Amino acid sequence: MPVQRRGAAVEISELRREYVSGQGSVVAIERVDLKVAPGEFLCIVGPSGCGKSTLLRILAGLDKQTSGTIKVDAAGWPVENAMVFQDSGLFPWMSVETNVRFGLDTRGVPGDEASRRVEAALKLVGLTKFRKHYPHQLSGGMRQRSAIARAFVTDPGMLLMDEPFAALDAQNRVILQAELVRLWEQTGKTVIYVTHSIEEALLMGDRTVIMTAQPGRIKQIIDVPFPHPRDLLQLSASAEFGKLKLDIWRVLEEEVNRARAELEQ
Repeated sequence: MPVQRRGAAVEISELRREYVSGQGSVVAIERVDLKVAPGEFLCIVGPSGCGKSTLLRILAGLDKQTSGTIKVDAAGWPVENAMVFQDSGLFPWMSVETNVRFGLDTRGVPGDEASRRVEAALKLVGLTKFRKHYPHQLSGGMRQRSAIARAFVTDPGMLLMDEPFAALDAQNRVILQAELVRLWEQTGKTVIYVTHSIEEALLMGDRTVIMTAQPGRIKQIIDVPFPHPRDLLQLSASAEFGKLKLDIWRVLEEEVNRARAELEQ
């Protein structure tokens, strides 16, 4: 049975972010127009410095655009969201359970309800047996599972992810990619996922946004044709996947080379 999509719909129009300092100004993103459907898994790729993370931080409310508008469910901004970074960001003095519960406590969620939601979130990511462990007692993959549980437990309309698996070894990355796709298929959240990996974007996303070198603009949006549910390992070995990966690289290659040339000037 298809999951009922419960995520936020997002509409970004003419978004621009310029940073001004005593040394001059830098335009990070410019004229970004993008619509994200409710429950969509959208991936963003682009060369380093193209403004991918800036866009995500603006959506999270951690930064503010210079101009342009963001609408969520046609109701304006902000929306309830949760962000997962490359580093798990867990508080080292708190157990897994307390870390996951932290956002609920700060929102004033009643104790019984918070406990139920934490229990469900830990079960969702397979960490029930590790609830009393502290971050230093966990592997990198388990710390990221904890961070994902902390994001899901608040039931956000939108989940924002900034290269959350980039620091993991290849085996853990494959496992957590599959786990995240399973969670997304189960919950119907809107996910906006920044990555440097074309392969990761195609394995996980419904669409892939390709951004230009700085200032970041949207160069092309690719529809990912692979149906859900996905067997990520089997998919990655298919000829169709390899061809699409190469096609996207050809689109991105010019921007990567341009960004490198500007750094060398």
